[in-house]
Amino acid sequence: MKLDRKEILGALETISIAGEGKNMVESGAVQNVITFGDEVVVDVLLHTPALHIKKRAEVDIIKVIHEKIYEKAKVKVNIKVEAPEKPEIKGKSIPGISNIVAVSSGKGGVGKSTITANLAVSLANMGFKVGVLDADIYGPSMPIMFDVEKSKPISVEVDGKSKMKPITSYGVELLSIGFFTSPDQAVIWRGPMASKALNQMIFDADWGELDFMLVDLPPGTGDIHLSIMQSLPLTGAVVVSTPQAVALADAKKGVAMFQNESINVPVLGIIENMAYFTPEELPENKYYIFGKEGAKNLAEDLNVPFLGEVPIVQSIREAGDYGRPAALQTASPVQAAFEELARSVVSETVRRNDSLPPTEAIKITTMAGCSAVKK
Repeated sequence: MKLDRKEILGALETISIAGEGKNMVESGAVQNVITFGDEVVVDVLLHTPALHIKKRAEVDIIKVIHEKIYEKAKVKVNIKVEAPEKPEIKGKSIPGISNIVAVSSGKGGVGKSTITANLAVSLANMGFKVGVLDADIYGPSMPIMFDVEKSKPISVEVDGKSKMKPITSYGVELLSIGFFTSPDQAVIWRGPMASKALNQMIFDADWGELDFMLVDLPPGTGDIHLSIMQSLPLTGAVVVSTPQAVALADAKKGVAMFQNESINVPVLGIIENMAYFTPEELPENKYYIFGKEGAKNLAEDLNVPFLGEVPIVQSIREAGDYGRPAALQTASPVQAAFEELARSVVSETVRRNDSLPPTEAIKITTMAGCSAVKK
């Protein structure tokens, strides 16, 4: 049977490449189609080196030709990868702090602060020097989670200047707006006031030498996020989500915020929290209350790393309320889950530092980061 090139191109228009909106013909991914009787050769150009995307493209091409054109066609797919040049990210790091990682979520209630606290403790247990900046101005919860709710930072003199000394708990250095307000006091501040308070906790504090500073951001994508990214040269960002569609839609926006060309902060990966429920009396049972592998699939679709999953376990909630992070529970499944998560974050941080220069604190203009603005 002689195959028709135009028919093959029409069939290939039904295929889209992961992470791209257009079909592979319209996007220019299909470079050439050559036919010889019942044989067809398809040359494809991709812009991502991800192995799973290359394999999926090859399988989809072979499948659609067999289904829509000729089931016995001999199909060969040649895939060439031309990854775009990595943008040059310039800037100087803050002296003494090696890596600054923002922990973000598109919406509230997904356990972002719980993940931050346990990730910090896990990194400290692995031997790293770790600090946490609680930048969730309107809902600071780190003092409760680290059992230092009644503590107050003291003033120390560094190089002739008076600076705040972070509170140390479980081997983690911690500063939060919660240390400077009473538990029943609402923080009713406009953006500039909140930004000024954050800048003081960043630059007027004696953080010392840190391998990792974790920044617990507020939910969403707003003014506080821009202020942090303006003040700090972030090494990268971690996005926390639960598996259900509502949370994933907002997590997708969170990733888009960091990848915005005017912000350009590397996304180290996505964490799936509340991945499944495991009762204490039946540790082998898994109940997928919010859906299964939603955040994992989102990470694949967005072509960002999937850092791991954390189950819903009652002890995690209890540990947070009692001020002793669950990652401190030795030889437990919970500790193992957070330790694996910490290893993934370290691995992606090392990979990011090997492939990109240090990030620059972004230049904020009135409309920087606003996706609604047409350029």
